[in-house]
Amino acid sequence: MVILMSKTLKIRFLMAKPGLDGHDRGAKVVSMALRDAGMEVIYTGLHQTPEQIIEAAVQEDADIIGLSILSGAHMTLIPRVLEVMKERGISNRLLLAGGTIVLKDEIEELKKLGVAEIYGPGTPTKEIVDFIYDYFEKNVKK
Repeated sequence: MVILMSKTLKIRFLMAKPGLDGHDRGAKVVSMALRDAGMEVIYTGLHQTPEQIIEAAVQEDADIIGLSILSGAHMTLIPRVLEVMKERGISNRLLLAGGTIVLKDEIEELKKLGVAEIYGPGTPTKEIVDFIYDYFEKNVKK
């Protein structure tokens, strides 16, 4: 169980499954934990293109975009998502990623490109919730 950490922050989180990956259990578990922690969560569903994800983020006015990738295509999909974010003028939004992104050099490269944090298999949901609330309490006035 996740305890509601802040009633004053209104955070909109868009959870997306880019590419051909059809496994969404982790995305749903994280989405429910974020919802239980007081965030508004929008889930795009499976098989989204980077363009569809960013269009949804713009339409929903998402503060955070979360990508769940288990297909191994993260080094192609995440840079494209970041590129589309820039094209659409929302590169200031927080981008998080999770899934089977475990190689240290890939994690470092993705963070240099603009991913705020990457969560690997087995990450406690509280760690994700804490990161988001800490970030918003320090950086965003709502």
